[in-house]
Amino acid sequence: MKHFLPTMCCAMMMQLAAPAQAFTLPNGVKVNAVDDLVFEVVPRSSGTLDEFWCGASEYARRVLGAGWRDMIYVYRGRGISETTGKRSAVQFTISREKARDVPAERSIIQLGLKAGDSMSVQMARTHCNQRPIRP
Repeated sequence: MKHFLPTMCCAMMMQLAAPAQAFTLPNGVKVNAVDDLVFEVVPRSSGTLDEFWCGASEYARRVLGAGWRDMIYVYRGRGISETTGKRSAVQFTISREKARDVPAERSIIQLGLKAGDSMSVQMARTHCNQRPIRP
């Protein structure tokens, strides 16, 4: 019994020190926590609009427990992944306060992945249902 407490404490410390594992979608898109409020979607290749928004929606619902009407905000547009070093990742948040801290990126062409862009979890989830167009 006297060895139980140190063993238990050691096991708990290892759990706390272990990095969070990536959330992976069936299509290979990974979603990693950047910090407590920001997460990034990292596709297998350069990524499509659908892959980024679908990944954000699935992570928000399944990992963060967001509701369908909750908003997802682009925190940082497409760039190098902070968690993997891959060349293409987009960072998101479901925190309205965190999203307010980000200046909106302005551009002539809007592709839906600029800092400040947002949509509901439910709308982002519709990007998971895209099928290739075949003649």
